[in-house]
Amino acid sequence: MTRPSRIFAWSLCLTALLAGVVVASAALGSVSIDPVTVAMAILNAVVVPVGLERTGWAVPIVGWTVPVVALEFAPLFAFDVPSAHQTIVADIRLPRIALAATVGFGLAAAGTVMQGFFRNPLADPSIIGVSSGAAVGAVAVIAFPVLVPVGLRPAAFTTAVVTAFLVYAIATEGGRTPVATLLLAGVAIQAFLGAVISYMLLHSGESLREAVVWLMGHLSNSTWNDVALSLPFVLAGVVILGAYTREMNVLLLGEEDAHHLGVEVERTKLLLLALASVITAAGVAVAGVIGFVGLVVPHMMRLIVGPDHRILLPTSALAGASFLVATDTIARAGPAEVPVGIVTAALGAPFFLYLLVRREVHAL
Repeated sequence: MTRPSRIFAWSLCLTALLAGVVVASAALGSVSIDPVTVAMAILNAVVVPVGLERTGWAVPIVGWTVPVVALEFAPLFAFDVPSAHQTIVADIRLPRIALAATVGFGLAAAGTVMQGFFRNPLADPSIIGVSSGAAVGAVAVIAFPVLVPVGLRPAAFTTAVVTAFLVYAIATEGGRTPVATLLLAGVAIQAFLGAVISYMLLHSGESLREAVVWLMGHLSNSTWNDVALSLPFVLAGVVILGAYTREMNVLLLGEEDAHHLGVEVERTKLLLLALASVITAAGVAVAGVIGFVGLVVPHMMRLIVGPDHRILLPTSALAGASFLVATDTIARAGPAEVPVGIVTAALGAPFFLYLLVRREVHAL
């Protein structure tokens, strides 16, 4: 089978798996809905632009008042679904599922890049302190809302990206960024930020529970606005990464060989690091710290499809989306909902230990 055929076949299978997991997840809950009704309700939620409409706002421009217009949308399908079921699926469950798929898609893609970047199967999206940086911003907003009067998500995203580039700046000398130095700088910054987070938790007072839940990773109370905030960063980042899969493959040979093969090593490393960091920050900012998705999923897919990033990147991303949707379904299925980060760790850690016992964890 040719490479394009393999990519198409694997992507088609994993997309079908994701669709099945989404339908199953939307069907489960305090009110059970049959899968066929769920599928029709999901299709009813699909909208397409049909024109422009005035918003009631106007902007003065050079003496003229110009009305502000917005796209007008209409449903693409009109299946006969009970209104209560349509509301439950489209307005309550589907935003959470869409956010889980978006975050899982991004974390798995970023984990694939980091494992290839460091040539280490233990690398994950947070290895250079992105998650710790996001946690500092989020906990600061939760614990000290008066001193940090900004939104939680913007603060978490900003501090995550700043942390990643701080680590890069520390590790860079003379225009070169040794991977080992970058890793050590990330470990040091994570340790320092961990101390900062612990200090803020000690002084968070009544906000302690909210901060701890955020640190465990959660998808409760998700809205379409959360999806709209994270999806553009994740999709754009993964699409751009897809254009650099050849460079990722060549970097696996080593930086010196990659340079001789025509890869601009330092520029490519900076680009890969920046994209992976932004994707991770976009996910962590809306869902908190969710571990093991970017660690286990890329490694598992590498065992199945091989190390070629042209196949590995899209398949890992799709598998990560399915994994997080499934684990979040488990997280909310019990008598008391638990943070999804607990479930991903409870499932991911034993699986990774199994790989270790089987000697399936090896250098890239």
